[in-house]
This record gives sequence, structure tokens and C-alpha cells, in this order.
Amino acid sequence: MWNDFKAFIMRGNVLDLAVAVVIGAAFGVVVKSLVDDVIMPPIGLLLGHVDFSNLYVLLKDGVKAAPPYASLADAKAAGAVTLNYGIFVNNIITFLIVALAIFLVVRSANKVYKKPVPTATTKPCPYCATDIPIAATRCPHCTSDLKAA
Repeated sequence: MWNDFKAFIMRGNVLDLAVAVVIGAAFGVVVKSLVDDVIMPPIGLLLGHVDFSNLYVLLKDGVKAAPPYASLADAKAAGAVTLNYGIFVNNIITFLIVALAIFLVVRSANKVYKKPVPTATTKPCPYCATDIPIAATRCPHCTSDLKAA
């Protein structure tokens, strides 16, 4: 059983998939940091010093403390029920950046692996519909003269 498992793990597709998952996870962390630490702070600054990760709607007051809460963390600590739309906006932007990056990778890979379109080497005979070479002047199947067609 151990040898079968080793053979399964060492197949190329499984190793490729494992590498893709690890690289994808690392890429996701980098993109999340890009959004949270580089893209969103200037946008928040332009919108009046807004921290998107602290944008929420209070649905129910907390039992430990009364509103207003200074931040989302304070609301959570008080046991308040919140709708966290700022975090959702951050996640949407992260998703769009990851989707764009994947699109660019797939597009590049398609260009590299693009197969040439084969040119036609045959044509149908207009009389019997048999495939014949393009340069043929007479059909080998029905012996029709193709110059008249």
C-alpha cells in the first residue's frame, strides 16, 4: 500500500497541483497585503481618512458596552452584531486583482501553446462529395472533370 501511495504522489499531475496550490496561497497573501496595505490606504485618505476595514453597519447593540463603537474590533468585543461591508469591499478588490493576474497568466500560456491552424489539403468533389486533393483536376472516385465545375 505504501508503494502505491508513493507512486500516486510522485505522478507529475499531483506534484504540479501541489506546487500550484502552494504558489496560489502565497500569491493570495501577497495580493491581500497589496490591497490592505498599499491600495486601500490612499483610497481611504482621498475619501476623508476612511479605513475600509472598519466600515460596518450596526445591526444590534452589544451587551458589554453601548454604542457608538470606535472601531469594528470594539463592536465585536462588545458583542455587537455588525454587517461588515468594508471588509467585503477589500475582499472584492482582492478578488479582482487575483482574477486579473490569473487571466493574464492564462492568456500568456494560450499564446505560448497556440497551435497553428491546419490548412486544408482536400476539397469535396462537387459531383460525388468525395474528398479529393485540392490540386486535382479529375475526381478519382467518379472520374468527373473538375475544371467544368
